[in-house]
Amino acid sequence: MTTAALAHIVAGRGRFAADLADFVRFASVGADPRRRGDVVACARWLADRLRRAGLQDAALARTAGHPVVHASWRGVAGAPTVLIYGHYDVQPAEPLHAWRTPPFAPALDGDNLVGRGACDDKGPVLCHVAAIHSHLATSGRLPANVLCVFEGEEEHGSPHLPAFLKAHRRRLAHDVAIVSDTRMRGPGWPAIVEGTRGAVSFEIELSRPGAELHAGQFGGAVANPLEALCAMLAQLHDARGRISVPGLYDRVRPIAVAERARIARVAPGTAELLGDAAAATAGEAGFSAFERTSLRPALVVTAVDGGYGGPGALTAIPARARARLNLRLVPDQDPAEARRLVCARLRALAPAQLRLAVRAGPASAATTIDRSHPALAAAARALREAFGREPAFLRSGGSIPIIDTLRDLFGAPVVLMGFALPTDGMHAPNERVNLPTLERGTVACARFLELVGARGARPELTS
Repeated sequence: MTTAALAHIVAGRGRFAADLADFVRFASVGADPRRRGDVVACARWLADRLRRAGLQDAALARTAGHPVVHASWRGVAGAPTVLIYGHYDVQPAEPLHAWRTPPFAPALDGDNLVGRGACDDKGPVLCHVAAIHSHLATSGRLPANVLCVFEGEEEHGSPHLPAFLKAHRRRLAHDVAIVSDTRMRGPGWPAIVEGTRGAVSFEIELSRPGAELHAGQFGGAVANPLEALCAMLAQLHDARGRISVPGLYDRVRPIAVAERARIARVAPGTAELLGDAAAATAGEAGFSAFERTSLRPALVVTAVDGGYGGPGALTAIPARARARLNLRLVPDQDPAEARRLVCARLRALAPAQLRLAVRAGPASAATTIDRSHPALAAAARALREAFGREPAFLRSGGSIPIIDTLRDLFGAPVVLMGFALPTDGMHAPNERVNLPTLERGTVACARFLELVGARGARPELTS
């Protein structure tokens, strides 16, 4: 990349850290209605940072939920256009007692900045903003045309972003999209994600008429929703760890022998992937931990609630019990079909004398990206130059709901090039991000724009 742009990035590392700390201070928990003011304030800060980078048209667009921050630069007629997507909302910080420092009071810990949202996704978003700033500050132009779309609802399924994209489809047309909401392979080892799992969430409630009942008077004579719900959940997997939902595996592809060999060479092993949890591994027999978390479906119980959980001993049979499930899907599985199959299985397992209510949340399909595409070649080269090592091509067990929407609406390739480390604690207490890694990530983002811009004609990039 240009010497001047690189020097600007290196000289600005202190400014970058200060900006990221300011960004993380906003408690922008998009799923919490009580945080709406924080979310909007965070969006305004991000728009202002984009303007300081040189994108003077940065603004907030209203949606039925939280605002979308958008900006553009169109200074090269006929050049490819890159859409940069990210999100400024964050996960809830609970349990607060598990944080060593307050989650929205960012703190330095050596080379790491600790705070909720530091690696998911505020640090990577700032990498792109700083890359844009480096080019505009040193040459007054960008190597390619750029569109920025940063949303505030990714952590609860991006419910309103598709409508925004559809409403502005012509203005937001692009040749390649880049998303930096994924992980590196490890410290100093970049990765390009060549696919993500899809997801469907469920909320289940079992209930019976009336209120709680005295456990001594009624125990053994009435149906207990909490016991029945636990029995249902226990039957969702068989003894080999497979999901016990008839038809769910009908569309699941077997993993090719050559792909399993490649994964064994480049993917993290069980201890590296799972860290302290490796001693308590579980899941589908016959597959490695990485295969289970990327190429196989998973059904996870994320919450169970029922009865009295406070101090003392209230001996009462609860009148209702609730649970939440998260289903992760792999290529070829249809989210709507998977939703129907899981709901049918839950209905079959529910006791007739209890009332079952199932609510399915937003769904997204698994994605697969062609690793031989020219856009991915540009990303691989940018990462190689920035980190001094060939990137690993890996699938991710996570889900990014908007990828399918981008591809369906615009027909352009999506590059998944993230800068979070596996040890950064994404979605966990004490989330952090490594600042030297983000500096290299900024270099990679700036170089990616140069490589895409150098390709010139759109057909070369989108072939």
